[in-house]
Amino acid sequence: MDVRTVDLKIEGMSCSSCVATLERSLNAIPGVSATINFATESAHATLPENVEVENLINAIEESGYRASILSLSGNDLLAAPNIGWRLTLAVVFAVPTIVIAMSSTLHESIDRNILLLLDNLNILHPSHAPWGWLSIALSVPVVFIAGWPVHRVGLRNLRHPQMDTLISLGTLIAFSWSVYVNATGNGDLYVEVAAGVMLFILIGRFLEARAKQRAGDAIRALLALGAQEVSILRDGEEVLAPISHLQIGDLFIARPGQAIATDGVIVEGSSSVDTSLVTGESLPQAVGPGNKVIGATLNQDGRLVIRAEQVGSQTQLARITRSVIQAQGEKAPLARLADRISAIFVPVIIALSLITFLSWYFSGASLSEAIAPAITLLVIACPCALGLATPIAFLVASGRGAQLGIIISSPAVLEDTREIDLVVLDKTGTVTTGDIDILAAEYIDCDKKLALTIIAALENQSEHVIGQSLVKYAISNGADKSALVSVSDFLATPGRGIAGRVEIDGVKYTALVGSPSAISYGTAPFTKTISEILNSATAAGKSTILLAWDGQTRAIFTIGDSIKVDSAPAIAKFKKFGITPWLISGDSEQAANAIAKEANIAAENVRAAVLPDQKVAAIKELQAQGHHVLMIGDGVNDAAALASANLSMAMGTGTDTAIAVADITLVRSDLTSAITALKLSRKTLRIIKGNLAWAFAYNAIGIPIAAAGLLSPMYAGAAMALSSIFVVTNSLRLRNFK
Repeated sequence: MDVRTVDLKIEGMSCSSCVATLERSLNAIPGVSATINFATESAHATLPENVEVENLINAIEESGYRASILSLSGNDLLAAPNIGWRLTLAVVFAVPTIVIAMSSTLHESIDRNILLLLDNLNILHPSHAPWGWLSIALSVPVVFIAGWPVHRVGLRNLRHPQMDTLISLGTLIAFSWSVYVNATGNGDLYVEVAAGVMLFILIGRFLEARAKQRAGDAIRALLALGAQEVSILRDGEEVLAPISHLQIGDLFIARPGQAIATDGVIVEGSSSVDTSLVTGESLPQAVGPGNKVIGATLNQDGRLVIRAEQVGSQTQLARITRSVIQAQGEKAPLARLADRISAIFVPVIIALSLITFLSWYFSGASLSEAIAPAITLLVIACPCALGLATPIAFLVASGRGAQLGIIISSPAVLEDTREIDLVVLDKTGTVTTGDIDILAAEYIDCDKKLALTIIAALENQSEHVIGQSLVKYAISNGADKSALVSVSDFLATPGRGIAGRVEIDGVKYTALVGSPSAISYGTAPFTKTISEILNSATAAGKSTILLAWDGQTRAIFTIGDSIKVDSAPAIAKFKKFGITPWLISGDSEQAANAIAKEANIAAENVRAAVLPDQKVAAIKELQAQGHHVLMIGDGVNDAAALASANLSMAMGTGTDTAIAVADITLVRSDLTSAITALKLSRKTLRIIKGNLAWAFAYNAIGIPIAAAGLLSPMYAGAAMALSSIFVVTNSLRLRNFK
């Protein structure tokens, strides 16, 4: 059966018990699998094609919440609920209600005089406290209008009670009791409790919503990066059009100071591009014809003509944003534990509140004295902080990670970083640049410029990647560009090399370019000097390309994949973290050992010439020895190994297969980012544990105090709101992670 996914925006959630209620409602629909994210107030659902999205929205609304389809826009994503007017209403009416309650000495005297006057005039009147009726009247807008969303959700879910059920029951009982007391004169009023609790709840939710907005700033920043308009070249003319009109293959313009509209390849112009907003790389990158650029990065210096390669949802920015949002919709084991606890916590609290009331009442307390601790217990025991502990921290961490070029696929990854003690590194593209570089050149009894011109002219006829690298190297080192077209009798033999005649200053040179084995067939035997150069390159794990003419080898070019500048320092940091580095590569033993030596990886921790399935076997062998393995790679050949490791990271420049499998994607494609990812994950995990510890401690201390009658219900409401604010504020510290 065909399935599709949908993301929904949900309004009205107040705690992790809401999460359990909504997940139960959605997953009851046949074929639907849904997860609710409390931090982003959203649902991510997989549903069959024959199930309408309206069915999901109806199920949510029947549970007392509001829902709509979530659009990935800066305005919709993580938008704060509009509770400002409810908070204003609560402040206006709750404050005088509380003031009246606090000035009981004054208004009791006034009450007596008013009642005496009414008696003398034989006017029918309430038997008790006229000022009490004023307090009750003032509290009505707070309890029933400002607090209506709380009651709507709480009372609809009496069968599966949650936090709003506690608040609703607490405030309604306090209000109803106050009406009864004021009518009969039997007991104390708690109307200020009903109004005060609802006021504190709304203040807490307002501040919580503001904090969530701040937590999502990084994601909204990503969404806002995309260009809205683009200058497209049509028949040589620039046409300003909406970004949606841009198609793959179109040529478009990026002027200095403009954001590049989409991913593409430069066909004309040169500049420097600031990629920091997308990749986290602080230094601008020099670019020119043939270089790829990322959409939303900033063109700094020159005018660029770019061919669009990816548009819309296929751009790197869109993929990054989608990965982050999807990751936020998933749950870590710690979050699932919190959800399970919250699902049973609220019913237990209701039961404890009833037990508290009965215990006080049957121990000799008055009805008024017995009901107060029961209300306090209902109010203080909110599991809101418990529900926020994990998702808010991950929300902030994933957003900050995206800013640093680190895409975390799932909250579960955070817990996987704790016990990593060994990292397996692929060589090409991970430890090394993955590019073919000309590392050295030796010239034997010939003019350097002549040799460079000949090899540039010959390789210019070839499309081989090594040939193009040789052309660039030769031109940058003094080759005569005018001779590049003066080639005749060109012949390319796959696996052997190329040959041809090159005319320079009226002289024709019959030249050969190829590997040592190929060149040895057509030239004089190699001299001792040539052999020493070749042997030295082989020992270092490098390859060589030879240039010969007139039957003699004239130049030797050493080519290879050079180590990234950050690799050795990053590997040193791995060791400092207590993580042992290994290098496992499909390259030759010489090449692998040479790179391992440069990177300061112990020789006994190097395995070379391994096939993809052998990489998997090596990782499983290390795991069998008790190691928790982090695998970092970039190629299709690394995919199986990435999937087998305890934790995996893929380079952002790697293949889609590797990125799809990996737990973390490193957009900047350097090993230093891997260290940053580990530090961010571990710090996030520490904050989550701190949040959970606080949430449990708060309830462990608050519930006995409430049951003992040592706390006012109104103060309990304030304490509950502050506990949630503490968790959110603690998580926001991750915004400053570096």
